[in-house]
Amino acid sequence: MLKGKHIILGITGSIAAYKAAYLIRGLVKRGAEVQVVITPAGKEFITPLTLATLSSHPVISEFFSNRDGTWNSHVDLGLWADAMLIAPATASTIGKMANGIADNMLVTTYLSCKAPVFVAPAMDLDMFAHPTTRRNLERLRSFGNRIIEPAEGELASHLVGKGRMEEPDRIIEVLSDFFETRKDLAGKKVLITAGPTYERLDPVRFIGNYSSGKMGFALAEVCAERGAEVTLVAGPVALGISNPAIRRIDVESAEEMYQAAREAFPGSDAAILCAAVADYRPEQVAERKIKREEKGEMTLRLVPNQDIAASLGAMKREGQILVGFALETDDGVSHAESKLRRKNLDFIVLNSLRDPGAGFRCDTNKIAILDNAGTRTSFPLKSKREVASDIVDRLVTCLR
Repeated sequence: MLKGKHIILGITGSIAAYKAAYLIRGLVKRGAEVQVVITPAGKEFITPLTLATLSSHPVISEFFSNRDGTWNSHVDLGLWADAMLIAPATASTIGKMANGIADNMLVTTYLSCKAPVFVAPAMDLDMFAHPTTRRNLERLRSFGNRIIEPAEGELASHLVGKGRMEEPDRIIEVLSDFFETRKDLAGKKVLITAGPTYERLDPVRFIGNYSSGKMGFALAEVCAERGAEVTLVAGPVALGISNPAIRRIDVESAEEMYQAAREAFPGSDAAILCAAVADYRPEQVAERKIKREEKGEMTLRLVPNQDIAASLGAMKREGQILVGFALETDDGVSHAESKLRRKNLDFIVLNSLRDPGAGFRCDTNKIAILDNAGTRTSFPLKSKREVASDIVDRLVTCLR
């Protein structure tokens, strides 16, 4: 799957840089063309001569190789690549990538790269566990970068813990899996709802929830990568999309999401209702900002919003697949099973706020999938992108 692929290999100043030689050898053996970009610190751990010999390309480290006006174009590199792999990625480089500090050729190339980016961290266990590193990695994930988690083992400090760069064979396997031709949703149209809804009280206040939209956006990206034409109906979120196969419709309220979903569903082969839709909205919306000094105590009268899942379930035709979500705090299985039946869903994804790392504002999730045959499949805590792949796998099975 790597034959003919252009891979930028970024190498940073870590003792794990010696593994880059094995990475290059393995990638080239599988037919990939490798261009090495190394930081100045990286050259202290492995020589450019070794890397150039293995890759059959001169190693790039500086913006200007000579004083004759020639320079290395990070823009051209970014356009050339089918993927960029930073391995090893130190805490320093991860921090620069997360915050756009383009003070070396590697980070500048990363910022110019339009291809998928894979990051293989390598550092001591305390550095990897530090809140700053965790925050930077979460930020890179939110940009769409794929993090190849380090392994546990003996580190350069002779301490034992998580921070050891993943082995070259496993990293190459990750890249190969990514490029594997799996267009099992080719020709399919998928509707996805994502994010929260905001129900206005007045021009400046609303009733809402903590949904970030990350799960729904991950589902949209995975469906598009696997060949689907995606309509993404998104509530108010601070997320972007990059795949041209995704048509995004931005809405604010539950009523707007309801109308957009009903309009898109008849032409869809499947719908995944991932949005955290408000069940209620204020009966009256003030035209002007409500003033505490004028209003005093206030009682809100709420009225039910339209039930999007039930509405689509009622209009679902033969052959269409409808997937729901259930985020619960208690009696999760019974609530999910009830929702599955009442709303005419084909399967439902259950997660619980009681599980650490699952639910709102997280980059991870822990789910179970329940279907009408009474089957319940539970999954461990994973990144939301990995969770999205698990859900789409089930969707493909249903569509078949």
